Amino acid sequence: MAFVEVQNVRKAYRRGAEEILVLDGLSLSIPEGDFVALMGPSGSGKTTLLNLIGGIDQPTSGEITVAGTSIARMQGAALAHWRSATIGYIFQLYNLMPVLTALQNVELPLLLLKMSSAERRRRAMFALDLVGLGDRAKHYPRQLSGGQEQRVAIARAVVSDPKVLLADEPTGDLDRKAAEEILLLLERLNREFKKTIVMVTHDAHAAERAHRLVHLDKGVLTA
Repeated sequence: MAFVEVQNVRKAYRRGAEEILVLDGLSLSIPEGDFVALMGPSGSGKTTLLNLIGGIDQPTSGEITVAGTSIARMQGAALAHWRSATIGYIFQLYNLMPVLTALQNVELPLLLLKMSSAERRRRAMFALDLVGLGDRAKHYPRQLSGGQEQRVAIARAVVSDPKVLLADEPTGDLDRKAAEEILLLLERLNREFKKTIVMVTHDAHAAERAHRLVHLDKGVLTA
């Protein structure tokens, strides 16, 4: 079985009496260590698919297996624990806490794990060093550039050593130079640290960094 296996997944939302179909019987297999780019027009279901793989949302029907665990019906504390151990999420708009330093932002996911404060700090510093921002540990988000903020967000995503990184338009808010640095970092995480990466992007240049390009249109995969 593939590392990420999406089988015949359907996702619909209700708006009053109306049913809005976002994903329509979608199947996708992703081997361990793959780097997949998801492209498609707005409203094609890319972010919905990412949220389903990450356990943030649940399918209306179908099966999703990630790293050997079936998650489509998982709920509550079991789902939260699985997500914190398995998934690292990178958002377009960084989602850093403005009142926390870079180091404290990176430490946040580790608060869910049984770990001493010294070990949390050590792992957070390792993650900041990994993204080239060890010297910015005490800086607040407002003191960082957009590209640096996104690198802090990537450090936060990898600090718990997740098996899968989900990136939703990770370069969408950055200039070309900062975007290039983020793409090089994702490539390194995939190549050296064997992270399985699924990245939603509108940018064909960014998609070229992936091993494989998957197109979504109106909730179905297109060649």
